[in-house]
Amino acid sequence: MTGMTRPAGGAERLMLTVVLLVLGAGWGITMPLTKIAVSTGFGHFGLIFWQLVIGVVLMSLLLLLRGKGLPRPFQRGPGPWRVWAVIALVGTLVPNTASYQAAVHLPAGIMAILLSMIPMFAFPVALGMGLDRFSWRRLGGLVAGLTGVLLIVGPGARIAGDIPVFWVGVALIAGMCYAMEGNIVAKWGTAGMDPVEVLWGASLLGAIAVLPLTLLTGQFIPPGALNSTAGHALIGAALAHTGVYAGYVWLVGRAGAVFAVQVSYLVTGFGVFWAKLILDEAYVGVIWAALLMMFAGLYLVQPRPKPALAPA
Repeated sequence: MTGMTRPAGGAERLMLTVVLLVLGAGWGITMPLTKIAVSTGFGHFGLIFWQLVIGVVLMSLLLLLRGKGLPRPFQRGPGPWRVWAVIALVGTLVPNTASYQAAVHLPAGIMAILLSMIPMFAFPVALGMGLDRFSWRRLGGLVAGLTGVLLIVGPGARIAGDIPVFWVGVALIAGMCYAMEGNIVAKWGTAGMDPVEVLWGASLLGAIAVLPLTLLTGQFIPPGALNSTAGHALIGAALAHTGVYAGYVWLVGRAGAVFAVQVSYLVTGFGVFWAKLILDEAYVGVIWAALLMMFAGLYLVQPRPKPALAPA
């Protein structure tokens, strides 16, 4: 980990933008996969439990392949435990509970669109925490992205008829949590851990915490039930989520929370695309115009010099 501040040059800016595109495509495909997973009656606590278990297994393999071994939290003081608890709660348990329940009632494309509200929460939080300076250019980027979202949810879009307002509000809880999480990581760091270690510990702690809720509510999903269309969708979404999430934590440390949350615009674009391709959700021309507005917003919100929280 380094405390040096390096300017975001042209090559690095391009690299960070490519990373953002990959994260957006990977995160976007979790929307239709989640819709498939909840369509057969799997409960949200059961889905979260297996998502976290898969995350623990995948992160353990990555740590072992890198030769670092698994973290030893009891030898490192309370710092890692605090980070893992915050990431598990604000980054997984609360937002995923909201998302899985809302996904039962909302189209996958709408779920992707609502994640574009993350910058609306993140930008004022970043200003309030002293993580960013006010910039008309950056504000213009956020406004462009918001305009794209408004075009999509406006009366002319007609994606899926009437949208239940209550479940839209529930889905927005996830965006609020992700915005808070990004700023928390940017301000207080990760206690010397890299993104893989962070996600490993958060997934393990989250799985332990959610298991009693899964059993008490009768939502436990037997391993054999995962060998089904819904189970395969859950596994695919968990694998994509784990990889993207580690990359997102890294990106927050490298480019700053306000830039990193622009992934929500790409999640929206790719989420709409994957939903159309996989679920055959119908869209009209105004949606594609809205997506262009989102990419304009991405262009206006450029990386800024930022002390790195993770090695390059």
